[in-house]
Amino acid sequence: MPLVSVVMPVYNSAATLGAAVRSVLTQTHTDLELLVTDDRSTDASMELLREFAAQDERVLPRTAPEQGGAGRARNLAMERARGDYIAFLDSDDMWLPEKTEKQLAFAQEGTAPLTFTSYFKMDASYPGESTDWIPNGRVIQARAHVTYRDMLVQDHIGALTAMYDRNALGTRLMPQMRKRQDYALWLSIMRDGADARGLAEPLAVYRAQQAGSLSSNKLSLVQYNWALYREHEHLSVPRATRALAGAVWQSVRNSRI
Repeated sequence: MPLVSVVMPVYNSAATLGAAVRSVLTQTHTDLELLVTDDRSTDASMELLREFAAQDERVLPRTAPEQGGAGRARNLAMERARGDYIAFLDSDDMWLPEKTEKQLAFAQEGTAPLTFTSYFKMDASYPGESTDWIPNGRVIQARAHVTYRDMLVQDHIGALTAMYDRNALGTRLMPQMRKRQDYALWLSIMRDGADARGLAEPLAVYRAQQAGSLSSNKLSLVQYNWALYREHEHLSVPRATRALAGAVWQSVRNSRI
């Protein structure tokens, strides 16, 4: 069976970390390693991770040498990866038990080195765990196929569902950006010609954080997407402007649904 390296950044996540880790350890596909980077937490996150590691050798936690944010924490974990596939899960989200098994089968049936799935969106206060969870949240539906052009307008890949084939792509690290590092990684993979395909079944649980005002969200979108288009994707000003206009329109449209 292919080995799956699960990448998890952690920072002061003791309240939700246990559910996230257990959702990985109870996967029906058992050949995996959970690579956790603690970004210098000040709560009990690292103590909890050590307890999991003592009980299951697949849990491999390390503390970051210095605080560097989620993107740097993910990269430190990926640099340790031994797996055939790299998958991602944040410390406040969860996987359903068959997520890895079904996504691996989906990936191996096709030719796409980057795959993702639908997922359930729950309120941040949701207390459940993946093993006893009742699917009653809003479903964020995965597209069957996304192109680089599609992705410039909207990030269609939920990071908690993403998995890439390391044998096909090598170890692909996230760019050193303050925010949207995962989005930048998907874009870089697809810009290089890789295919990306989505599995329709919802196989993960996203805990939505408290959102800011609609206007502040749009301002943040403009700032970070513009930097992404110009500094990371090196788009011309006209092309970046068109992509940004599409992204803002799509964000407004989504907020009305």
